[in-house]
Amino acid sequence: MNWHALLPALPTTPSVPARYRDAGLFVLLAALFGGSFVAIKTGLRELPPVLFAGLRFDLAAVVLLAYVGLTHPRTAWLPRTRGDLLGIATAAGFLVFLNNGLLFLGQGTTTPAAASVMYGLNPVLAPVFAWWLVGERLSRIGAVGIGVALGGVVLIVQPSPATVADAGAVGQVLVLGAAAAVAFGSVLLQRVEPRMGSVPLTAWAMVGGAVLLHGASLAVGESPGSVVGIGPATVASLLVVGIPSTAVAYAIYFGLIDRVGPVRANLVAYAVPVFAALLGWLVLGSTASPWTVVGFLVVVVGFALVERDTVREEIGRLRRRARGTAASPTAAPPCDD
Repeated sequence: MNWHALLPALPTTPSVPARYRDAGLFVLLAALFGGSFVAIKTGLRELPPVLFAGLRFDLAAVVLLAYVGLTHPRTAWLPRTRGDLLGIATAAGFLVFLNNGLLFLGQGTTTPAAASVMYGLNPVLAPVFAWWLVGERLSRIGAVGIGVALGGVVLIVQPSPATVADAGAVGQVLVLGAAAAVAFGSVLLQRVEPRMGSVPLTAWAMVGGAVLLHGASLAVGESPGSVVGIGPATVASLLVVGIPSTAVAYAIYFGLIDRVGPVRANLVAYAVPVFAALLGWLVLGSTASPWTVVGFLVVVVGFALVERDTVREEIGRLRRRARGTAASPTAAPPCDD
């Protein structure tokens, strides 16, 4: 049966300008990623962290591969070039395996709000890796911005001899490692220039990442039998993390990397803590400490210094649009001759 003939044809051009479409996807992605922090925290009550991460991508890979198989011809969803294979390997290794392995391990000992703020450092790290991998110049002010953002991280972790071995501080450092993996992987993905579509690439990366995560789970001594007898809340958290917050969210994220670049795509990390903190308070009753809030604001200031040209350009565009709307005369009604 020709499944493609049964599916509605998609318009060749978007019904809304790409700028507004991508803005809407940014907000949706922030909500999906923010919800994942809360769902992960819930599921870790019964599941070991690396196994939970592997199960997340088992479910997401099945859903996304089924979607790709039904909506894409075979020539579109199979890797065909060296860049495609390198892109899948990069995404599987850095954006799936290292990212989620470190994130799940770190979230076991920290709150969703604190974890999401630490994870939000990846837009600041991305320009550093872009300078290293693709030669994008980092100015002195940009370097100062990175230092300011790192100062925000220090405010959140507040390292001291008493907190070096503290579980919460170690968890936040692990989440920071996940952020570094995302920043490095997203820039490297842009450099290898895969030609296949972002959705098929995401699906195959999830397959590879899931295999790596299950191998790591066995290597650290986690028992696959832990999934037996888990409660409804854990099942629900796995479904939430696996489908909307992974299968859907990663497809959106990889698409944004392809269209707007890794530095801008990673800006979503600054909206994620808002959703994570709100949902963490509503679902888990957890709150963000004052130092977490202050540290987050300092990180945002650091980002504004790193990406000051982009911020200035966007503010100028919004001002021009506002002036244009205000100056536009109201159309006069037609008159009868």
